[in-house]
Amino acid sequence: MYTAHPDRYADMPYRRSGRSGLELPALSLGLWHNFGPDRPVETQRAILRSAFDLGVTHFDLANNYGPPPGSAESALGEALATDFAPYRDELVISTKAGHLMWPGPYGEWGSRKYVLSSLDQSLKRMGLDYVDIFYSHRPDPRTPLEETMGALHTAVQQGKALYVGLSNYSAEQTRQAARILADLGTPLLIHQPRYSMLDRRPEDEGVLDVLDELQVGSIVYSPLEQGLLTDRYLDGIPEGSRAASDSPFLSSDAVTGELVDKLRALDTLAKDRGQSLAQLALAWVLRGGRVTSALVGASSARQIEDSVATIRNLDFDADELARIDAIIGR
Repeated sequence: MYTAHPDRYADMPYRRSGRSGLELPALSLGLWHNFGPDRPVETQRAILRSAFDLGVTHFDLANNYGPPPGSAESALGEALATDFAPYRDELVISTKAGHLMWPGPYGEWGSRKYVLSSLDQSLKRMGLDYVDIFYSHRPDPRTPLEETMGALHTAVQQGKALYVGLSNYSAEQTRQAARILADLGTPLLIHQPRYSMLDRRPEDEGVLDVLDELQVGSIVYSPLEQGLLTDRYLDGIPEGSRAASDSPFLSSDAVTGELVDKLRALDTLAKDRGQSLAQLALAWVLRGGRVTSALVGASSARQIEDSVATIRNLDFDADELARIDAIIGR
């Protein structure tokens, strides 16, 4: 039977999400990949156990995570029942609704019918009465924002979610959504954008500025760019990698000679800091405290251990930041 490490809170820094009372670990575990029937159950449980033992108290999901969709939530539900039942109140568990889950006109996007039905299904898969954070996973171009935000508010009113968030919303959509939620009495807790050294859109398009202005937290996904910002691609495309299989998340066309040269230069800088390239990339998104938490995935317990080791060095000097920008071509 699993017993959590007694010193699990000794090292991990926790950051307050906006002006809320909720603190999140600097690194959170995303279950986007590697949790489903195609992975050994013991490997999945080892990843979750290792994460929690290292102070990673936040597990992030969505209804469509798998494959197949829903299987990541089911996998976590089994782990919650077997390993983490005594620790539920120490965990922050989040899920999302927005992408395709079932056929017909009510199986995706942002209608009230879909959002609330999806949450009920997610709770059933995980064996929970509530989630800590419930997100609108993407804006719906055809449904009024008031309807989608009203559904998030209802989830809180029903006691099925403690906080609400957005993912993949633009700066102006975020501003509008936050205003609607505030009028309803359910503040926006957090926004989940894609952000990395290679993808600066939250900076360039003003999302981070709006979050600062509204005092809303941020938790970034793909800080390692689907594995590009690791040592896997320093010599091109290795066999068995996502790029080698032309994954929908990472095409082989993305791994150009120019990019590999940049990755090698970043790896050299990382070594100068006593870090791996992945640790450098995670530290970069967490620099200065502007980002509340960074989501990391893992295919093994060792990977989560390596990611958490990032917290030993989160500081950058001006020269290092300038070198990174020069390498990237900013």
